[in-house]
Amino acid sequence: MSDATTLERNPDDQEPRDGAPSISRSWIERLWSSIADRGRLFASVPNDSVPPLDRAKSLTEALLTERGEASGAAVAREVMAALRDLAPDDRAAFHLFMATGFDAKPDPLRAAAEAYLADPSPRNANRLSRSAEPPRQELLRRMNMSPGGTAALVELRRQLLQEVRTEPALEPLEKDLHHLFVSWFNRGFLQLRRIDWQTPAVILEKIIRYEAVHEIAGWHDLRRRLAADRRCYGFFHPALPNEPLIFVEVALVQGLATSIQPLLDPEGEAGAEDRAAAADTAIFYSISNCQDGLRGISFGNFLIKQVVEDLKAELPQLTRFSTLSPIPGFRRWLDRRLAKAEGAEAELAGPLSDSDWWQEAATAETLKPALLRLCAEYLTGPGDRPGERMDPVARFHLGNGARLERINWLGNTAPRGMEESYGLMVNYLYERDEIERNHEAFARGGTVVRSGAVDALLAPPKAAPAKKPKTPAKAS
Repeated sequence: MSDATTLERNPDDQEPRDGAPSISRSWIERLWSSIADRGRLFASVPNDSVPPLDRAKSLTEALLTERGEASGAAVAREVMAALRDLAPDDRAAFHLFMATGFDAKPDPLRAAAEAYLADPSPRNANRLSRSAEPPRQELLRRMNMSPGGTAALVELRRQLLQEVRTEPALEPLEKDLHHLFVSWFNRGFLQLRRIDWQTPAVILEKIIRYEAVHEIAGWHDLRRRLAADRRCYGFFHPALPNEPLIFVEVALVQGLATSIQPLLDPEGEAGAEDRAAAADTAIFYSISNCQDGLRGISFGNFLIKQVVEDLKAELPQLTRFSTLSPIPGFRRWLDRRLAKAEGAEAELAGPLSDSDWWQEAATAETLKPALLRLCAEYLTGPGDRPGERMDPVARFHLGNGARLERINWLGNTAPRGMEESYGLMVNYLYERDEIERNHEAFARGGTVVRSGAVDALLAPPKAAPAKKPKTPAKAS
């Protein structure tokens, strides 16, 4: 995808709201910046003659001992500025310093554990909890007091998630950040915003850049996705006012959409208002997580449920809420299965090896029943290897309480769709009165709630009736 900052608008396109600032700091950031300015007079800050890595370490240790609010904010700002200026090798060394240098003290922890074992009272449980928390978590909380601290810590975890693959010693720092982010990005702090053509350009550029399912090919394409028969919603956090955490794109249509191509047609804006008025179904066709540093923090389940409620309030005529979803793991699973298959199933591998098989009508029609049946197996079964995980998109929607409604033949014939799933897509249906029941069934027993249409695909194919031998004619 092209970098969003290099894309140009068509001069004939309507611009987003004029005068929108490129960077808009929240009132919390402005407050802490003011406090840090005043606290600089009272803070103990090493001078710039100290080597950058040593200075960053000294500032970090000083931050943990600061007692004043203003001086603490000033030191936190200095810490974050020092980190930004570190060379790559020094930055890696600093990450290791934080990960290994601020663990819980073993002696107080052992004493608290022994006290709790002897007397498991609430008081001793609280003492044990305090002793078990590493000082590193308090250090991260104080670093977060810096203006822009939350964004910097999210970026820090993004780096750690890459580095921990080769340096396991970084894991305690990564886990502490995850633990804190679960609280800091709690649903109660998130703001749901509708994103439309009046949204500031700084955010629209990020929607183009962060789209992870169906690439947005510039401003014209984006405007189509924000037309009257489309909706886009995102979750934002007060500390990151111009950074979407996750966003969902919705198409307002009649009936369940079976193919993604019509939904992505950039020239389909004409008649959008009439289609929106006549729509009875909302199709969620793309959900994109935007911040790699927040991986493992769940937003999507809350987002879909709230968007369903908002759409129902805005458009009472909507009766169905469904996805049109990719099946990213199906082709890998099927290719492994066919590699060790026998009989009729093994014969599928030959035609599928031709990248243009789907454009030959006779070949496609021959493969269709087998591929749909195998896809239904893939989406409803545990897989053909011990411990094999369910398709991630299926696990997400089924875990949220959706029903596996329909598997769509050649729903995405774009290169990515063919590479991931031989072009198949799936509808997961969200029925407002059944969501919690479906969620419980999946969470408790792994039950995949599915429609009769999917059950029919799973039924074994009927054998052709045997032909009766012809009775020889009697001689006259």
